Amino acid sequence: MTATPTPADTAVLLHTAAALEALDRPAGARRVVVMTMGALHDGHGTLVRAARAAAGPGGQVVVTVFVNPLQFGEAADLDRYPRTLDADLAVASAAGADVVFAPSVEEVYPGGDPQVRITAGPMGERLEGASRPGHFDGMLTVVAKLLHLTRPDEALFGQKDAQQLALVRRMVRDLNFGIEITAVPTVRDADGLALSSRNRFLSPAERRTALALSAALFAARDRLAAQQALRERALATGGPVRDGQGSGATTGTDRVAGLNALGESRLAADAQAVALAPHGSTAEAVRAAARTVLDDAVRAAEPLVIDYLALVDPADFTEVPDDRDGGEAVLAVAARVGATRLIDNIPLDLGVLS
Repeated sequence: MTATPTPADTAVLLHTAAALEALDRPAGARRVVVMTMGALHDGHGTLVRAARAAAGPGGQVVVTVFVNPLQFGEAADLDRYPRTLDADLAVASAAGADVVFAPSVEEVYPGGDPQVRITAGPMGERLEGASRPGHFDGMLTVVAKLLHLTRPDEALFGQKDAQQLALVRRMVRDLNFGIEITAVPTVRDADGLALSSRNRFLSPAERRTALALSAALFAARDRLAAQQALRERALATGGPVRDGQGSGATTGTDRVAGLNALGESRLAADAQAVALAPHGSTAEAVRAAARTVLDDAVRAAEPLVIDYLALVDPADFTEVPDDRDGGEAVLAVAARVGATRLIDNIPLDLGVLS
């Protein structure tokens, strides 16, 4: 007898690969999967709602709930991770899931720890990989297994785990999985903190300190926007004045003179600093703006302990050099507040500056 997902309030809960295999899948129905480790919150709900929209009314949305032991470096962290399956089923159902697949460790790894695993390669050794050796190998191994078990047309992942997202995309491309991988923007609380299952471990004072992560990212984003706007205005106001080298470029001095002629003293002063900044200093300015906010949080009563702040290329997570002249980037941060480790990131377009 096969299980048929109910179209209404409650998703079907399955625990075995055999039951998932026997699940009715109407001909032509699009299946979309959302992979989680449980302890679902509204960030996961957003992923499921996006999956529901992607699958369409006749498609299937499968939410996996599995706390993967291969992703934890310490047994204590694995034991501490919250398990809230009843609540997870309710959250997934309310968001539009048809099926919740919650296998046991023995079901996913019937022979114990797998002898053959997916290796994340050099990208998996940077940032989160450097802080948590082996984490991404374990993540990719279980994602590969769950993709094979669920056989979706599309899988959705949150942008908050940007390095994980990049690695999954690379695995699917390099190993010809033939599955569409879609990113869903990070969901935040009203105070800016990115939603995470780990937030529940923060005391009120620790949460106030943790807000520095998102504040640092927003400060960097705002600094980038201001620098780009001021440079554009400096270029426009300075006009097509040659730099004396026959190149036709506008010099910083010409731009400043033009801005000063506007009679806007504060704007002109700000623009002067930007216009005279060394060429290619955008990445440096972005990092500095974020670092200023984080440094204040390091001195808080409940101090922030910074793991890393990095401006990286989203293709391979290598550091963006200070002289990078435009292009896409990800500004990523990881830190501890008390016993809780948090990560956050924001995508940035560094633009093309002259």
